[in-house]
Amino acid sequence: MARTARLELRAEPEREERIRYAAQLQHQSVSSFVLDAASEQADRVIAASTVTVVDPAFFDELLEALERPPKQNEALARRAARRRRVVQR
Repeated sequence: MARTARLELRAEPEREERIRYAAQLQHQSVSSFVLDAASEQADRVIAASTVTVVDPAFFDELLEALERPPKQNEALARRAARRRRVVQR
């Protein structure tokens, strides 16, 4: 896939040197190294914001609760049966 978009950034000289050295150790261009690192971090951030991880025991309890028939809530049933007053403005 052709690289057509451009990202530019500025870095402190020490960080740039560290990034260049790491890219060299990986036998990658600086651009490829930075793009790979940024893409991996982007994937982690996106996953963290879209996935909810819960303890397996909690998940099992939640599924059991969802499968049980609901308990009758008398106060809610009375309120739902009351006549509603609609006000239009």
